[in-house]
Amino acid sequence: MSLLELDKVNAYYGDAHTLFDVSLRVEPHEVVALLGRNGAGKSTTFRSIVGLVEQREGRIVFEGRDVSAEPTHAIVRSGLGYVPEERRIFTDLTVEENLEVGRQPPRPNAPQWTRDKLFELFPNLGEMRNRPGGRMSGGEQQMLTIARTLMGNPSLVLLDEPSEGLSPKIVEQMVEAIMTMKQEGVSIVVSEQNLHFANLISDRAYIIERGRICFSGTMKELESRPDIRDAHLAV
Repeated sequence: MSLLELDKVNAYYGDAHTLFDVSLRVEPHEVVALLGRNGAGKSTTFRSIVGLVEQREGRIVFEGRDVSAEPTHAIVRSGLGYVPEERRIFTDLTVEENLEVGRQPPRPNAPQWTRDKLFELFPNLGEMRNRPGGRMSGGEQQMLTIARTLMGNPSLVLLDEPSEGLSPKIVEQMVEAIMTMKQEGVSIVVSEQNLHFANLISDRAYIIERGRICFSGTMKELESRPDIRDAHLAV
């Protein structure tokens, strides 16, 4: 059974039809990349999965349960973590206080995360436990947002553009962290424009353009199709 499955999901913002019959799946212990240019529909897909797009159609099934009509808080509480592109940390709270905001009880089907375990995953955060979020770099804030999401002990995490705007060194740390999360048993969907970053972490990929899925396959299959990459991912 797939961990997450979207079946012909359509989304609308007012009169604007933004997603067209989007179907995809994520298996347990898998990293899947959702690739596409700016405005292709990656963030709207994520927002639809967690119920932040009110006007949507189709089925969204998480851990065997249809969550299409559930509110966002119920979907997240069931073990689906979402890290938005905007990060949205609490700037007045310290690193440790931000982490406590995300705490949820352990789940039988997901790894359990503690603050100490997260400080091993993100050593930078361990060195600034008492620093307010507003006094951190963009890369450090990105790490904190992911760590706070993991405090909810999710079985699946949606990462929206995790490498955007980060220095090469922080991107390298992000790759290591994502691979460790996978080894711990967290499934991950990463929305990305950076094909190199996606290649380093992903098992499979979907390409979305103008709200439609136009490729589905393994990273190796995508690598063998320069025509697909040039048509849908080249800047």
